[in-house]
Amino acid sequence: MSTAFQSPSTPAAPAALSRAVVPSVEASWLARQIVQGTGELAWIDIREAGEYGEGHGLLAVNIPYSRLEIEIGRLVPRRDAAVVVSGHSSDDGRLAAEKLQALGYGDVRVLEGGIAAWLAAGQPVFKGVNVPSKAFAECVELFFHTPDIESAELARLQAEGADLVVLDSRTAEEFARFHVPGAISCPSSELVLHFADLVPSPRTQVVVSCAGRTRGVMGAQTLLNAGVPNPVRALSGGTQGWRLAGLELERNTPVAPRTASPQAWQQAREREARVAAHFGVPLIDGETAARWRADAERTTYFFDVRTPEEHRRSPLPGYTGVQGVQLVQCLDQWAVVRRARIVLADLDGGRAVLTAHWLRQMGWDASVLQGEEAESPASVGSLGSQRADAVFDVARIDSGQAAAWVEQGALLLDASGSAAYLREHPAGAVWANRSALPALRAALEGVRQVVVLAEDEAVALLLARDLRHEERTVAVLADGLQAWRQAGLPVESGAGAVGELKRIDFLFWLHDRHEGNAESSAAYLAWEADLPRAIGDPAAAGFVLQKAPAA
Repeated sequence: MSTAFQSPSTPAAPAALSRAVVPSVEASWLARQIVQGTGELAWIDIREAGEYGEGHGLLAVNIPYSRLEIEIGRLVPRRDAAVVVSGHSSDDGRLAAEKLQALGYGDVRVLEGGIAAWLAAGQPVFKGVNVPSKAFAECVELFFHTPDIESAELARLQAEGADLVVLDSRTAEEFARFHVPGAISCPSSELVLHFADLVPSPRTQVVVSCAGRTRGVMGAQTLLNAGVPNPVRALSGGTQGWRLAGLELERNTPVAPRTASPQAWQQAREREARVAAHFGVPLIDGETAARWRADAERTTYFFDVRTPEEHRRSPLPGYTGVQGVQLVQCLDQWAVVRRARIVLADLDGGRAVLTAHWLRQMGWDASVLQGEEAESPASVGSLGSQRADAVFDVARIDSGQAAAWVEQGALLLDASGSAAYLREHPAGAVWANRSALPALRAALEGVRQVVVLAEDEAVALLLARDLRHEERTVAVLADGLQAWRQAGLPVESGAGAVGELKRIDFLFWLHDRHEGNAESSAAYLAWEADLPRAIGDPAAAGFVLQKAPAA
């Protein structure tokens, strides 16, 4: 067991008992070590997404218990990394920690008392998701004094025919759903690459928009850090601010893939080189990347930050495809081990350095691979190959067998997300979540057979494994709802037999802000703007902001 994260109040368990005894840590120790520690540490909150989103530690990463064994190998690939698990209480945290021990994780602790103890110790909690990334963007705006523009002024300039371009810095899929009229889709990690093509004149005003505040700020400041000559501003409030100003959005606009011209590539590489030099972004070769990949003493994440289309067309073996804009915006969905290394690749330049210069200011040790790695190492750390046997040893049955079981009195459980369950599920199926097994106690009373299905079969397999009992036979419906439907078996929508669902997997907090609820939009924008005050010193989140180069 690593000594770097040994809690002074909790002695290490003897090696022979490490799978049976889970050490605990106090909230004060965790608060100190997650930011100030010297070794690797992952803090995993195993509550479901709706519960986590209502209040969690700033640097706690959500891996719901219902998906724990599915996600852990991707997010914590090195099984010697120190892990602290927290839940509602010590009990559910300890249960999850034991699952990780069974998978071979050797340095697992539980937060004594769970989130309640964290609060009782006076530690802050935060609503929402991807909070570290959003807080970082708000700190960026304050630190760099990123210029902005209100929606009413932008609409006036557009009506006057001003020399102006609006660049939407979200993903192409988000842009297609809704955007400011006249905007051009260009995710923030692509802005520097395509800038010369989209904004050929240095006199053109540039406004960068998103759906709220953060990606607009990050996109605008990326252009400014890269040294573009144009006046650049972020649209205050993005599409939500636009709607709050009484203006309408454009919707359902498909986005065609964009290819940069040779001139744009050249300018992007020159600007990227200046950013790398000023912000100290390390550039590494394939040999170094391969050595880091083989390093058993430190976690390294490998990301391909090109567009999803590029990654699908020419994937980099061993690199997870995450477009740069989303890696910065949602980093806690991809890299959870604090003080791990991150290697970014884009093959031909123009993007990875811009992404890395932000990750480094977020406090991560990010480097950029120059060119294509000479070797093509297989991806490491994935549990995908283990799903069928070592991790999910549960019987599968077809729709005919499932229907026969149900006719004989079997309980049918649907472990899909609650939104999918409400949309459609087998008639009579009860919604189930692995994190809430006590809620099934009455339904399971006297039941001898159980059939489980889910959108993701792995989720059904995990639940089924936990439900196995010496007096109960449990099986998973292969191919789930699709197989049930194709067999002509009855389906229904709504809560069905459940009545009112307790949707612990769905975050209701301000969930309708993009659906016309002005109060939710205003509250969300105010929440984002308040994040710097809520976290206090940016260093408390691990941020290390660095001034932009002089113009």
